[in-house]
Amino acid sequence: MAIKPDHWIVRMAREHRMIDPFEEKLVSAGAISFGVSSYGYDFRLSNSYKLFRGGSSDRLDPKDPQADLFEDFEGPHCLVAPHSFLLARSLEYFRIPRDVLTICAGKSTYARCGIIVNVTPFEPEWEGHVTMSICNSGPTPVKIYSGEGIAQLLFLEASEICRVSYRDRKGKYQSQQGIVLSKQDKS
Repeated sequence: MAIKPDHWIVRMAREHRMIDPFEEKLVSAGAISFGVSSYGYDFRLSNSYKLFRGGSSDRLDPKDPQADLFEDFEGPHCLVAPHSFLLARSLEYFRIPRDVLTICAGKSTYARCGIIVNVTPFEPEWEGHVTMSICNSGPTPVKIYSGEGIAQLLFLEASEICRVSYRDRKGKYQSQQGIVLSKQDKS
């Protein structure tokens, strides 16, 4: 596998709608940067969030998500409570080619404020809006900004096409819209 440079990302986004909406250059004036970088793509937050409102006596179970522990919120920014987390989604919709895998890392601007962004790899032929967990590891609230960069994707192109893609497996998060809570496999 090889990490792909900016010109490859631009070509794939134009030809295959790999990223929509797509920002062809790195935008940073007055914003936390987003768009094409040297070897990746900095994607943005939408304005939709699910704030965790459960308490220390509540329990989260990935096999039995409890939507009532989350409060929907929309706005130009959002506060991440101390020692808590929220769920958010990307502004961009992604369509990953069959011979590509992505790895995601949080932006250093937010990391310097104690924010940890958790996004799993985008598998070959996965598509959808990204649902991410944003955790505040610090003792004070941290403001995050809708429409601005939250994390960077690195695109790895395989030397061979996979035998079974996420689409082939009918993955449970395929074509997700909005913020999607954990789902249990039905098999």
